[in-house]
Amino acid sequence: MNTPQLVVHRDKELMAEAAAARLITKIVDAQASRGYASIVLTGGRNGNGLLAALASAPARDAVDWARLDLWWGDERYLPEGDPDRNDTQARAALLDAVPLDPERVHSMPASDGPYGADVEAAAESYAAELAKAAGPENHGPVPAFDVLMLGVGPDTHVASLFPELPAVRETERTVVGVHGAPKPPPTRISLTLPAIRSAREVWLLAAGEDKAEAAAIALSGAGEIQAPAAGAYGRSRTLWLLDAAAASQLPRSLYPPASA
Repeated sequence: MNTPQLVVHRDKELMAEAAAARLITKIVDAQASRGYASIVLTGGRNGNGLLAALASAPARDAVDWARLDLWWGDERYLPEGDPDRNDTQARAALLDAVPLDPERVHSMPASDGPYGADVEAAAESYAAELAKAAGPENHGPVPAFDVLMLGVGPDTHVASLFPELPAVRETERTVVGVHGAPKPPPTRISLTLPAIRSAREVWLLAAGEDKAEAAAIALSGAGEIQAPAAGAYGRSRTLWLLDAAAASQLPRSLYPPASA
C-alpha cells in the first residue's frame, strides 16, 4: 500500500476543473505510450462534476476518444436510461458529447436487461467482461486501469462498498451484487476492493463539508471494513482530491498547502 497523496483546492468547482485537466493528461500520456487508455468512472456529484468540467475543458480534444476504454466502479441496479443510473448521468455530462467507440464503453448491466432481478448474475457478467479485457500483462482478472476514480460518501463508502456490509469484506470476486444499501436504491453492482486495487492510480474525490468527517476518518488509519475509503488504493499511486471544506477536519500533519 502506498502513502496517499493529498491535493486540496479552494472550492469544488476548482477541484473539478483541476481534476479534469489532470485526467486529460493521464489519458493522453497513456495513449502516447501504449496506444490506449483505460479509465474507471464514478458517479455522484463530484464524479459528474469532473465529467462536466472535462466536457468544457479546452484540452479535451487532445484525447483520442476512440482509443479510450471506460468502465464503472459501481452502478445502481435500475432500468436502462433511468436518471439515477451512473451511466445515464455520465452520458449527459460528457459521453454523448465526445466520439467514443461504443464497443469500448463498458456500462454495468441494467435491471431490465437479460438478467432481470438477478443482480448477482449481472455482477458475474461484468466480472467476465473485465476478465476478457485483462491481458497477460495485467496478471489478474481485471485490466490494469490507468485511473480509477471514486467518490467518497459521508459514511466513508466508495463505489457501493458500504461500512460493515458483506461487499466490503469480499476478497475473491472482482464484482458483486449489493443488497440492502443504506442509501437508495438498495440494490447495486460494485467493484470490490481487490478489483479497485488493481488500478495503477486510484483517485478519491471529496468536496463539501458533509465529506469532511469521512475524509478525516479514512486518512487517519481506520480499518477498511469500518471505513471502505481507507481500503481504496492504487498499485502505484493513491490520490485524494479535495476541496477546502472536505479537508477541514484533516490533521494538520496531513493537510498540504493549497494547490490552487
